[in-house]
Amino acid sequence: MKSPPPLEVDLRVEESEGGIRLAQGTTVIAEGRMAALDLKPPGPPSFWEAEDAARSYVGFTRHPFPRCFACGPQRTVGDGLRIFPGLIESRSIVAAPWLPDASLAGDSGEVLAEFLWAALDCPSGLAVLPVPEGRAIVLGELCARIDGKAVAGDRCVAIGWPLGVDGRKRLAGSAIITESGLLVAIARAVWIEVAERAFLSGSTLSP
Repeated sequence: MKSPPPLEVDLRVEESEGGIRLAQGTTVIAEGRMAALDLKPPGPPSFWEAEDAARSYVGFTRHPFPRCFACGPQRTVGDGLRIFPGLIESRSIVAAPWLPDASLAGDSGEVLAEFLWAALDCPSGLAVLPVPEGRAIVLGELCARIDGKAVAGDRCVAIGWPLGVDGRKRLAGSAIITESGLLVAIARAVWIEVAERAFLSGSTLSP
């Protein structure tokens, strides 16, 4: 990600041998390229453990983007992903239950790849919180691999875990796993620490 993506405007997709770019005029919004991902998830919690963890989701009380497509608490069933990861402190991971809605599936009933990518985003960010007062994190890079399939209505678990800190960069992993333990998708994310005032309004929600 090179620049905050604008909403409700036309963007241009440019393909080349080296990869792909998303642009608005002369501004490059994001770039993508093929990459190998060598990452294994920690042992996943059960669906019930994930349900328990989700009750402590920090976004229920304060969320900078309450309409976030992936983790926004103001999204209703059938409108967004509704993934609300909460901390499992004993394991240093965040986890949430996820039952993909039928609106996320193609004709075969399988969840489309773009929604699996979206589901990998926020769990990784929640895994590297908190940040110091007056600071925020924004996604800089997401490298993902899809290994399996999820069908609409499947009981899945979304998890995120920290991988380390490098200056202003916070590294994290995330994964989507079925209730039976099959890995659907996995990602490695780089989050960048920035001044909160540059991006966030500090929205507060009622519990």
